[in-house]
Amino acid sequence: MHDNVAQVEQRVGATVRDFVAPALFRRTAPVDITAWEVPDEPVPFADAVRQEFEPFEAGQAWSKPWGTTWFHLTGPVPAGWGRAGTTVQLFVDLGFSSLMPAFQAEGLLYRPDGTIVKGVEPFNHVVDVEGKSVDLYVEAASNPNMLEHFFVSAAPAAPGGMAAALPGTFLPAPPAHTARLGSKATAGSAPIYTLRSVLLVERDLEVDALLADVTVLTGLMRELEPSLPRRAEILRALERMCDAIDPDDVRGSVAAARRELAAVLAAPAHATAHSIVAVGHAHLDSAWLWPTRETVRKCARTFSNVLDLMDADPGFTFACSSAQQFAWVKEFYPQLFDRIRERVAEGRFVPVGGMWVESDTNMPGGEALVRQFLHGQGFFLREFGLLSREAWLPDSFGFTAAFPQIARSAGTDSFLTQKMSWNDTNRMPHHSFLWEGLDGSRIFTHFPPNDTYGSDLGAADLAKAQRQYAEKGASNVSMTLFGWYDGGGGPTREMIAAAHRTRDLEGSPRVTLGSPAEFFAEAKANLARPDVWSGEMYLETHRGTYTSQARTKRGNRRSEHLLREAELWSATAAARGLLDYPYEQLDAVWRTVLLQQFHDILPGSAIAWVHEEAEENYRRAGEELEAVIAVAQRALAGEGETTVVFNAAPVADGDVRPLAAAVGGTKPVVRPKAVPDGHLLENSRISARFDAAGFLVSLVDVASGRDLIPPGEVASLLQVFRDKPNLFEAWDIDRSYANTVTELRAPAEVRIVGDALTVRHTHGKSEIVQRFRLAADAGELQIETAVDWHEQEKLLKLAFPVDVRAEHYASEIQFGHVLRPTYTNTSWDAARFETVAHRWVHVGEPGFGVVIANASTYGHDVTRTTRDDGGTTTLVRQSLLRAPKFPDPDADQGAHVFHTTIGFAATPLEAAAAGYRLNLPQRGVRGDHPVEPIATVSSPSVLVESVKLAEDRSGDLVVRLYEAQGARAEVTVGLGAPFSSAWRTDLLERDLGEPAWSGNEPITLELRPFQITTIRARLTR
Repeated sequence: MHDNVAQVEQRVGATVRDFVAPALFRRTAPVDITAWEVPDEPVPFADAVRQEFEPFEAGQAWSKPWGTTWFHLTGPVPAGWGRAGTTVQLFVDLGFSSLMPAFQAEGLLYRPDGTIVKGVEPFNHVVDVEGKSVDLYVEAASNPNMLEHFFVSAAPAAPGGMAAALPGTFLPAPPAHTARLGSKATAGSAPIYTLRSVLLVERDLEVDALLADVTVLTGLMRELEPSLPRRAEILRALERMCDAIDPDDVRGSVAAARRELAAVLAAPAHATAHSIVAVGHAHLDSAWLWPTRETVRKCARTFSNVLDLMDADPGFTFACSSAQQFAWVKEFYPQLFDRIRERVAEGRFVPVGGMWVESDTNMPGGEALVRQFLHGQGFFLREFGLLSREAWLPDSFGFTAAFPQIARSAGTDSFLTQKMSWNDTNRMPHHSFLWEGLDGSRIFTHFPPNDTYGSDLGAADLAKAQRQYAEKGASNVSMTLFGWYDGGGGPTREMIAAAHRTRDLEGSPRVTLGSPAEFFAEAKANLARPDVWSGEMYLETHRGTYTSQARTKRGNRRSEHLLREAELWSATAAARGLLDYPYEQLDAVWRTVLLQQFHDILPGSAIAWVHEEAEENYRRAGEELEAVIAVAQRALAGEGETTVVFNAAPVADGDVRPLAAAVGGTKPVVRPKAVPDGHLLENSRISARFDAAGFLVSLVDVASGRDLIPPGEVASLLQVFRDKPNLFEAWDIDRSYANTVTELRAPAEVRIVGDALTVRHTHGKSEIVQRFRLAADAGELQIETAVDWHEQEKLLKLAFPVDVRAEHYASEIQFGHVLRPTYTNTSWDAARFETVAHRWVHVGEPGFGVVIANASTYGHDVTRTTRDDGGTTTLVRQSLLRAPKFPDPDADQGAHVFHTTIGFAATPLEAAAAGYRLNLPQRGVRGDHPVEPIATVSSPSVLVESVKLAEDRSGDLVVRLYEAQGARAEVTVGLGAPFSSAWRTDLLERDLGEPAWSGNEPITLELRPFQITTIRARLTR
């Protein structure tokens, strides 16, 4: 008893390693193995089992990157196996690494009749054997380990799936060949895995239980203060356990060893111990370092593992977000989906989130975020008869201030994420609190205080939750999500065993297996006066995701606006009896767009395969939507040779209702002209002067005579920065990027080409051509920036210094805008050095301002300086392109075209008009009459964002609008089709139970600042 603590710990480790763990499997026996390698893409079970399987042995290599090999495993269970105290299992090691759970080989086991048994994963190797023989097929996926050069680990895999991934060490950058694995075209064809072991095993349940006991107690001991008696008590009990183990008869002495631990395991938790509701979870990325086709298979593996655990443990509950993943399982694995449906009805397999996917929230448009919930909740309601009450985005990269209103109006009343724990500068002050959105809507929000969505329920994670919980004294309950994450298979039997042992254990938080609903009910009841966080939750990392993979972002923006047009004009035509509304076609495109808003696709942080697929999907969606728009507009315009202009320009800059179609031509463009020392583009509203080098040196508002460009500055200046983040290339822009800049101030060519002043630059291996245009009577200068980009680890920005002093700048977000400071008083201000905006940024003084709008750009930075003359220069920069090398080494390479406008806007409302004009260009269609708008509003601050027909196929007209200025508004809504009644709904198009309007009375509303309102009308024909 005189050994010191380190020696005792060392002895416990050696006892487990040398004696206990090897005794886990009493006996082993081989099975017969045959195999068939799939030539290309995966095939269904029915196709695979008809193939010619060849003999195969453990130790053989199998499958190229992204390949699939089917193994057929057969053999008898030896006589006498499976006696009391044991269970017979099949142990499968496809060549797993102990490095990470999600980024390598995985398998799915089938019975000969095609029913799914469960998955086999790096930390979940075994499956229980039914009957007296084995006859199983394994669909083995040879997914390359894309993170092998980001982590190093010395932890070897232990038998029986007992190993846990140890924290690794980040390396700054993987070799290029690793990223090349991210595309089938460059991944190669050599096998990358070796089948290590396939065995029948007889598992000793008492040894298994002892291993779980020791794991929990050793972990707890390490978390306790050295001076605590409890720590010494556990230490001595473990030492007695070692004494009780007889190396010559381990199995015969295991029961005695467990008795030495029984007392310390039975000691109850302190009355003040933190309470943890443990919810099974998998955080299965819908695409990331694998394509979506592999996610479909990951869903089957993970969900079958979950169902297997539920069969064994009636107290286990699993939370699963993303209706898309349920839909995949329903389509490709219908029998598995039927089993899931049964567990959903029991309340154990819990659909959460209410969204189609766990989307990004920074860059999807307002209507797209609504449709995430409309399609997600709609699926849950149709398939399971329920709506999710919990919004669920554990890993998205920051959270828009519009989210609380959208989530609350879509049927949820709680929100969960842990991503804000990734902040690089400031720590969020709460774990359970009310999050207040742009309009004042509030949603109860929880951050798991152990800062993970994939706990192993080990003592370190539990202690961290108790230690960090910010609401101590006001509340004492938090949630922990447990399970291997990012596609690695979800919870395991070892995790559930740990949960049972820590249910009421001295020195540990109390752990209860439960559901999200149970946690949120308890948390709300215990936290009587929660604190409030108001506004956006800006993530102080991953700032590069506003810019990476520009083609994906351009496809998203364009698809959103094409969908807006397709729905608007189709609804208008259908309401007037001119065509049938294309419900199914539009729904299918929406689901594609929503999938690609997943938080590793739209942000640009996935492998090349994912982005190649996204670009192709956007191309097809664009073609399909253009055809839908053309059909509707031709029907509305009628027969004739007059030009009918759809998305007609608003009457005034503040009038943002591009819902009508007028007879007449599109506005002509002013031709640039040469002037002394440069060039001039000028109309009745603005005058843009360029120097001889093609730089914009003056932009004058004709009405006021005020020049927007500060003295001695040039606007629309191209800047190239070194962009080599310390860790996550596609994700991050480090603050140090600004230290090294090259300004392109020596153009290769300046000339007038057609209606544009054209300025050509070269930089490194790249060429950039800017074209400046000005439409007659337009209030904005048009800038087209065509880039043939061949730089790597560089950031391209477009800079606009303006002679405006502003304390804050306005950035468009969903259904409104946020104000952010142009100064850096605090660490919170300093950390916000790269921000997201949708279609426009506005910088203004009272009565005067500038709008810089874009057609596909999201990343911006805005700063200000004081000039020697006492004036203030505010610098607005758009982030156009990056060139990260991981996970896609060719990210952003090649041709791009960006569209920007700069003009005068006294208010953010006028800025909004410029954003609409740029993103909804006019369309000229041959016809014979103007088209009256289907929806009008009387207030210039109320904008119509969406017009469609109802999801339930009733033919009801749905109009979504919002207050855009940030002030109260009274508005009358006019409908351009006869209706019998109209009423307000939530975002799921459900009646709010308020008095309806009849068809002969005006629809009048009073809106609070930034309020979203949906009107539904029963049309008469």
